[in-house]
Amino acid sequence: MEWRRIALTVLIVGLCFLVIPIRVGPDTNIEDVKLFKNYVARFNKSYRNDPAEYEERFDRFKRSLRYIEKMNGLRSSQESAYYGLTVYSDMLEDEFLARTLLPDLPIRGGKHVNASYHRHHHSHHRTDRDKRSADIPLKFDWREKGVVTPVRGQGSCGACWAFSTVEVIESMFAIKNGTLYSLSVQEMIDCAKNGNFGCEGGDVCSLLAWLLLSKAKILQESTYPLTRKTSTCQLGKTLDKESGIRIKDFTCDSFRDAEDELLVTLATHGPVAAAVNALSWQNYLGGVIQYHCDGAFDNLNHAVQIVGYDKSASIPHYIIKNSWGSSFGDKGYMYIGIGSNLCGTIYLNACEPREI
Repeated sequence: MEWRRIALTVLIVGLCFLVIPIRVGPDTNIEDVKLFKNYVARFNKSYRNDPAEYEERFDRFKRSLRYIEKMNGLRSSQESAYYGLTVYSDMLEDEFLARTLLPDLPIRGGKHVNASYHRHHHSHHRTDRDKRSADIPLKFDWREKGVVTPVRGQGSCGACWAFSTVEVIESMFAIKNGTLYSLSVQEMIDCAKNGNFGCEGGDVCSLLAWLLLSKAKILQESTYPLTRKTSTCQLGKTLDKESGIRIKDFTCDSFRDAEDELLVTLATHGPVAAAVNALSWQNYLGGVIQYHCDGAFDNLNHAVQIVGYDKSASIPHYIIKNSWGSSFGDKGYMYIGIGSNLCGTIYLNACEPREI
């Protein structure tokens, strides 16, 4: 019997050392470290030699990775928006909002609601609107007409309001006169008054109102080049002699519950500048945005140019020209689903110069 006790003891001790695999999920940290190292090199991040900030940014980067996985898991088709690493992927949402967007845009936009140049398109007269909507093509893209300038990058300058407004004016002038000029965004950053503060913020309607009331000329970009910094206004006797473009009339429209009217405007008149909510765009790479892009007026924080639409696509969408450089999104462009006021594209500040 003694040998049996010894054998049982050996068996119990042996079981204590038996390796039993326990599935706890993949260890993503090693892969995340590699991804972050490549990310820092790819975007030439300034904190690469600052251990404290490097670690802090790495934590934020990991949060973006998990968000990217979540958003890509919601894709309903190959045309749906897809997400990945961008220059903004090492920021928290609050930092992205503060450094890249305009948190006070709703307050600025609200000041224009009762202005004479602000119009509301309502849901009445459905028959007339349906007829107008039926008369426009299923797809329209002003880029194909040669009236849209190349994508610009605003950098860390919070002047999306100036970029989008000037770019619409460029397009409207080209539509009317047949010549496409690159006009000076920097002039607007440095010189525009009426509650606009250069790289610290402004809004489309305020800029158009200032241009109209001051009768200021918008000079060509070659005359007043882009620096992406707020500087002293350079307009004076020398530049006053330069040729430029003046605004004679404009509107700021709300297309809430009248999205078909926005499509008619795009097809029959020209591109528009629109206030949007871009908070969920931080890691956008391409495809049509369909989800998680709140369009509430209080959440508007960015301005873009809408240059067309495609209702014939499997996911009907607007074509958005952004101002975050040609390396962001689809060569600087984005696509937002038509309907449901996604990202606030139809809410307020769909502004356009009516006469140039």
